[in-house]
This record gives sequence, structure tokens and C-alpha cells, in this order.
Amino acid sequence: MTTEADYDIIFAGGGASACITAGRLAAADPSLKILVVEAGPHTREKRDVIQPARYANALARVATGESEMFAVHVGKPTDSLLGRAPIVLAPSAVGGGSSVNFMVYTRGAASDYDDWEIEYGNAGWGSKHLIPLLKKAETYQPETKNDTHGTSGPLKISHVPPGLINIASNSLEVAAAYDKKRPQITEDVNTFYECNKYGYAERYINGLTGRRSDTAHHYIYNQENNLNLTVLDRHRVIRVIFEGNRAVGIEYLDDLAGRKGGDVARVIARASRLVVVAAGTLGSPTILERSGIGAKSILDKAGIKTLVDLPGVGENYQDHNLMFLQSKATPDTDSMDGIFRGDEEVIAKHEKQWLENGQGLMAHNGLFWGIKIRPVEEELRSMSPDFDQRWKTYYASPEHQDKPIALLGFMAAYGGATPDVPIAKYFSFVYFSAYPASVGSIHVTSGTDPYAPSDFHPGFLDDPSDLSVLRFCYKKARELSRRIKYYAGDVVAIHPNFKETSEAKPKASSAPASLTDADIVYSKEDDEAIDEYHRKRAESGWHSIGTCAMKPRETGGVVDARLNVYGVQGLKVADCSIAPANVGANMYNTAIAIGEKAAVIIAQDLGIGGVSEE
Repeated sequence: MTTEADYDIIFAGGGASACITAGRLAAADPSLKILVVEAGPHTREKRDVIQPARYANALARVATGESEMFAVHVGKPTDSLLGRAPIVLAPSAVGGGSSVNFMVYTRGAASDYDDWEIEYGNAGWGSKHLIPLLKKAETYQPETKNDTHGTSGPLKISHVPPGLINIASNSLEVAAAYDKKRPQITEDVNTFYECNKYGYAERYINGLTGRRSDTAHHYIYNQENNLNLTVLDRHRVIRVIFEGNRAVGIEYLDDLAGRKGGDVARVIARASRLVVVAAGTLGSPTILERSGIGAKSILDKAGIKTLVDLPGVGENYQDHNLMFLQSKATPDTDSMDGIFRGDEEVIAKHEKQWLENGQGLMAHNGLFWGIKIRPVEEELRSMSPDFDQRWKTYYASPEHQDKPIALLGFMAAYGGATPDVPIAKYFSFVYFSAYPASVGSIHVTSGTDPYAPSDFHPGFLDDPSDLSVLRFCYKKARELSRRIKYYAGDVVAIHPNFKETSEAKPKASSAPASLTDADIVYSKEDDEAIDEYHRKRAESGWHSIGTCAMKPRETGGVVDARLNVYGVQGLKVADCSIAPANVGANMYNTAIAIGEKAAVIIAQDLGIGGVSEE
């Protein structure tokens, strides 16, 4: 065991939130010696990162074992998934999810963060505190603005360029014309305070340069002259080192060597002022447990001496249940299938334009419009009785009128995994449940081996009310799909197994339905087939949160409102694992809020000037 030089602050993890917090602190006081230790690789100027459309190819390489920017977590097989073992990907790269995600700009409801403050007692974490920090982080480029958006922050937000793809405008017009309950098209689907409006998608993509807006490039790599800010990639944190009950450093190893097995040298880096665990929802709780912080029963089983008996560690796991519904498109459809499916000739053509002016399909993520959808009375009746209790106890309160039950978006490509279907033109609807009632957990199985498989139960669909949300979304996506002018039929293999006599049976080839054609009528057997379909196919939304929850210790909390881990000193957690409850959006925006808020808190606690609250 060797010991490195001392640092002032050490971050165990270099994901989206960690890059923001470390970057803000380093910029405020360049004399601070800061170490960020990240298991994944550096992402600086990597094509798969900075060129937006390449994200799909990078994700596809996970299945072949060619990508090192993701960690694969396999959950326990469950009856809720008909014996299937769910797979959850976690980003493993400098910048975390911001470097590898779909770049979708969605923001939670204001009540999501107000719940954090009011319901869970976290002073300073309500929407009135976090919205100013989110404004500080962004430059919102669309011309139409409101006072919830920022104008001078490091992360650039843009709208989809009009006219880029022919199917985009037609499909959005169809949605608004068909859905008489929601006929309004809005310029901004992300105002924090409303839902149920269709609108063009916004992206974490700079509309001028066509580059991804990730936290690594905009908070860390832009400080290359600061020699006191060190980012050590491809090294895995094993545990936090304590003297008494005070955190004084971390133990880590070379990840490339560690994954090969054998006796790998372990290094200790010391922190004189603070250790921040920021390894993500699936990484932070396991670091705490290997450090002796967690439920004593779990630590005993893993052979770990208990420092703090803290049963909330690794509990409260939450995610979103994600689905893609793909359709065949007509030959005259503009699509991103060539880029997403790895056609080198198509990629070269669009990359040429991107290199020239930062525009075109290479500067796009393929998602064109979306809606945060909340059922109206007639739709609620169709979801009864399965959803009645969940609606009454969670959504119906006056404080929660801004919460959708799901997010639905349109993609001009074959989204999701590509089974044995020919390369052609497709379009997809992607949907995910905004606030699943199901929760899960993750725990270590070894106190010394950071590569030992975790005891992971994501909990997907354990609560039956979650199925009713997905069923609602499937039917909505199906009706919208078959009315789009460019619709040419269903991809039959990815639909539920309806009986031959069912009206809902998918059609391999079909002309579009008209706006006035009657909706498909689903029988009770059809609904059961849809539920079975979701149990067989529902995926992680890659939006994992909650396993080091910020709430009172006596109710399963791990950190307090200042992000301090209960029972020890000099140790904070600052990533999406601290979320006490779910957020109805893609998780990047919340990771930004946490990163910015953590920088403010740490600066205040350590007496560092120059980190503002807005």
C-alpha cells in the first residue's frame, strides 16, 4: 500500500455532479488541491462524446463489450419481470451521464424539489432554491424564454432546428390535431410548473457549434491551466479511510489492472479538509458500505467491520421504466437510422457537415418532440381500478398538479435495442413512467473486492400500479404512431402477444389511419397481454437515484441537508443518490442542480468565497 501526496478535497467519483462541484470550487479558489478519482476514462474531445448523434453507436457497443464508458449492473430475477434479470447501465466516464446520455433536456416539476424540502425536511432544497442554480448553469438559446431559464451559464440548451427532418413537424401536428384533450403546442415543455402540452424537444446541445453540453468539458477540461485540479481516470475507489470517525482520505486502485484480477497495488490519497463520495446511485452506497457505513446485518455478511450502523445505505433505489415502440416508416421519410445503425457512408456524410459548421443530423440526438403527460378524467376512468389508489395518494393533491404520470417523446429512428430487424427507415415513440411506486436496493457482497457482484434488486414493476401507467402510454403511442403520414406498418415482433382475433393485433404493413378513425378498442385480455409485454420488456431509464437518501436518519436517511453522512465527520455525498424521492424527468438536470448546490454548501462549510447561490 502506497500513500499519495495530500489534497484538500477528494472526490470519489467523477460523474456529472462531481465535475460541477469540483469545477466550481477549483475556479473559486485555484489554490485548493482537489483530486477527482473516476473509474471510467477521460472523455476530452472524444468523438463519441462531443458529436451528439454518435451516442447511439457508443451505447450499442456496450452489448459487444467494446465500450468502457458504462458499468453493467445485473439485478436479481423477479416474478414482477416474469423471471427476467433486469440490466441497469451506469455511466462510467469523466462527466458521467452527461458524457454518454441522450442529451434530452427535461426538467422536473417544481413540486419535486418542494417535496424534498417540505416532506423530507431538507431546508434549502426547494424549487425556489434550486431553480436559480439551474439558471446559473445554463445558456438557453431558443428565442422564446421565460424567467426559469438562464442566459449565461456554461451548459448550452437548444431547440431542434426547424425543417431538419420531414417526419418531425408532421408527427407533432398529428399529435396536437388527434389528441383533442391536449391540442396546445408549446414553445417550452420545461417550465417546471405545467404539463400536458406537446412541444419541440430541447437538447443539451450547443445550437451554434453542434457539440454536446457535458459537465466534463464545461466545468473541468476548461481549467487545464489549474495544476491543483487533478482528475485521475481509470482508477476505482474501494473505500473511504477514517481516523476515528473522521474521513481523512480514500483507498483506490488501477481499474484496468483490477478488472484483470490478481494482486493489484492499492493507493491511499489523503484529504485534509473533506472527502466527497460522488460515484453515482449504484456506486456511492457500495463505497460507503465497504467503508463500514451501512446496515450492520449487511456489513456483517460481507465481512466488514461496522463504523456506523446506517440502514438506509443502499435502500430507496428508484428509476424510471423505459419503453420504445417502433414503427416502420415510408421510404421518403427522413430518419437517423443510418447514423444510429452504424452506416459508415451515412456517418461520413453528416460528419463532414458537422465539421464544417456544427449543423445537420450529426448535431442531433434524434428526439424531436415530447410531452409530459397527465391523464384527464376520462383517461383516469380507463386506468381504473389499478391506478386509483396511486392517483389519490400521490397525484391528486393540489400541490402535485404539475406532476405528469409519464414522459412521451418522438424519435426519428429505430430507438432502443435492435433485434433481428432489417436496416431500413423507422420511427419510435419512447415513453417512461415519471414516478414509479416501486423501489429497490443495492448492497455489497464483499468488503474487499470492489468488483464483486452487488446484491441488486431494482424493484421494477413490483407495485402493480406502475403497469397501468405503461399500459396507458403504450395505447397513446400506438394511436399517435398509426396516424403519422410516414407510417408504413408495425414492427410486429416488439408488440404484445395479442390473440389473432384481437382488434389490437399489429399489422406488418399498413397505410396510415386518419385523424378521425376510431381508436383501437382493447379487451380485458388485451390489457393483460400489454401488462405481460411490459413485464417482459420494460427497461431501466438509466435514471437511477435515491440510495444515499437525503432525509432524517430515523426514516432511512443517509445524509442531512448539508450532505453530511450521518455518524461521521468530514464526509459528504453529492450525486443523484442523495435524492429522497423521484423526479419526473431525465436525471441530468437534477444532477446539475445537485452539483451546483453541493458546490455552494461546501464553499460555505469550508469558508471558500466566490461560489454564488444564483
